[in-house]
This record gives sequence, structure tokens and C-alpha cells, in this order.
Amino acid sequence: MSYRLFTDAASDLPPEISAQYGVTVLPMAFTLGGEAYMYWPGGGDLSIRECADAMRAGKDASTSQINTYTFLETFSPVLAAGEDVIYLSLSSVLSGQYAASAVAAAELSEKYPERRIACIDTLCPSISLGQLVWCAAKRQQELDFDGMVAWVEREKLRFANWFTVENLIYLRKGGRISGATAAIATVLGIKPVMTTDDEGHLVAVDKVKGRKKSIRILVENTARNMKQDGPLDTIVVGNFDAKEEAEQAAEMLRELGANKVQVWDIGITIGAHSGPGTLSIFYYADRRTKD
Repeated sequence: MSYRLFTDAASDLPPEISAQYGVTVLPMAFTLGGEAYMYWPGGGDLSIRECADAMRAGKDASTSQINTYTFLETFSPVLAAGEDVIYLSLSSVLSGQYAASAVAAAELSEKYPERRIACIDTLCPSISLGQLVWCAAKRQQELDFDGMVAWVEREKLRFANWFTVENLIYLRKGGRISGATAAIATVLGIKPVMTTDDEGHLVAVDKVKGRKKSIRILVENTARNMKQDGPLDTIVVGNFDAKEEAEQAAEMLRELGANKVQVWDIGITIGAHSGPGTLSIFYYADRRTKD
């Protein structure tokens, strides 16, 4: 029996990739300045630039998780058509939509007992999730339902990332750092270097002075830990309205030996929490690392 792959807008999976492999990407809602909008990779009610400019002008942004009703409405037609469902979710540490999908799956399993539904907490943020979905989609023709679930569970913690932000105010608003820490760091020009641990938490691994130095550390850490002979041979530099710096980081990676480097947008679903100027490097490694 065939199965369909699903993920959510937080994956930032480019639309040309999702279209090529038939992956369904669920849109996500956000609010900006009190107004409600929808976002999906490559589209939505507002562009990334429009959202970033509004945030820089002082408008608050927030996001909403995909609810159980949406999962029911999305999965039901696929199951009714005789296909199974595998949903790769944004890390449960960052959103409650994995839990919402699990509730929907339990209800749908009673309605369609002959069908199979797997909702997987990938513990991946942003483009790490997109890379995992991309690699899974490439293997769909060779892996059956159980094989795909096993592959995702085995590989998900090997999708690593390093990131930094331009302005700490957005991490403060999200409760990632205290107000006092943000204020002092801003005055001193301190930039955090962060990564994702095996539990899916965002953790600070370094604090450096200056934007250029923080980006250089991202590049150096990636070059030291990247693995280009695994299921993913492409490093992705992600950015939320920081395209020029992302292109510079990509070129630095190429100079350090990276064979394939792409630049993707970090979308509004993630950028609403990390802020304009967010820059991150996503890659495949033997393990996630805090080196």
C-alpha cells in the first residue's frame, strides 16, 4: 500500500522540492500587529520582507500551532482514498502541534482501522526538519511504511544546525533569555551562537562580540562537523531577511571544502520568534554537537 508524506510550514521546505516529491506542507497561522495571516514556504498572505520590516518597526509577531481539526481535515481524504499517512512534525519542544496530530491520528485510526498513520516528533527545528523531509522523500520509492518510519527515527538526530540572531529582543520576548541579559548583551554588542540538542532544545554554546565573528563561528563549526557522504550532501544556509550575509556564509563554506551549499529562506513561522537577521547553517552530521 502507498503512503503520503506530510510536514508543516515550519520546515521551510522550498515549494519546488515539495512539488517534485509530492510532499504536503501544511500552512501555519501567525499574527503581526494584531492582524491574522497564513504562511507557507514560498507563499502566504505576507512576504518575508514585509513581515521582517514590520517587526523592525516595532510590530509584535506570534504564531499559532496547527490544531487537531486541521489534521483531521487534511488526513481524512488521503485515508479514505486508501493511502497511509506519515507526518513529520516540528519539534514538540517548540510547538504543540505534534500532540495535536497525535490526537487526530488516534481518532482517525478508529474511523479507518485498515489504514496506518504515523506522526513523528522529529525534534528538529526549521530547515533541519525540511532537510529531514527532503531526504525521506527521496527514499519513499525504496522504503515501505515501516521502513520509512524506522529510517526517520534513526536519522532525525543527525540533522544539526548552528544559528545566531541580529537582535536579542525577539529571543527575550519568547522567553529564551532574560530581559537583563538581552539589555546587557545589546549594549556590549554580544551575539549568541546557539544550536539544538538531542532533546530538541535550543541551547547557547558561545557568546561572541560582533555579528561578523558570530557568523564566522557558525561557518567554522559547520566545516568541522559536517558529513558530506551521508544521506544529505547539501548544506543549507538559512536566513530570515539576511540574504546578503547568508550568501557570504555560503561562500565561506565553499572555501572550506563544502561541495554543495544552498541558501534557503527561514520563514515567518520560525522568524517570528528569532527575529529579522536570523542566520543559521543546517547540515548532516554523525551527531548533533555542541563543540
